[in-house]
Amino acid sequence: MLDFYLKDNGMRIDLNYGQLDISGNEDDGFRPFTLMVASIVGCSGSVFRKILQKQRIQVEDIQIGAEVVRNPQEANRIEKITLQYTVKGHHLDPEKLYKNLGVSRKNCSMIRSVEDSIEIEEHIETIELSR
Repeated sequence: MLDFYLKDNGMRIDLNYGQLDISGNEDDGFRPFTLMVASIVGCSGSVFRKILQKQRIQVEDIQIGAEVVRNPQEANRIEKITLQYTVKGHHLDPEKLYKNLGVSRKNCSMIRSVEDSIEIEEHIETIELSR
């Protein structure tokens, strides 16, 4: 069980890596919407990396940008997250990368948890590094 504690301007949880403060006010902790997006990006990126490693596709770096669309008419609900993967490496095959990204999407518990309520769109940009 995860135990959260009320604090003056939000909630707190003590985790293995330290204390996590959560608040709608960014001066008092991490904003819930930021944590939601971070969990989706973190899960998706980690699963994608593992799949690439299993496929023996070597990449030097992966960066993921997230663009979020929120609906102010619905309590600022997150409606869409566009993930932009920038993959750096040698001899990258965009078709293989997209195929593996599709597999990672099916195995990312965070995307699977929200896929019926938040539209998730993914794009890949490749950067070929010279040797």
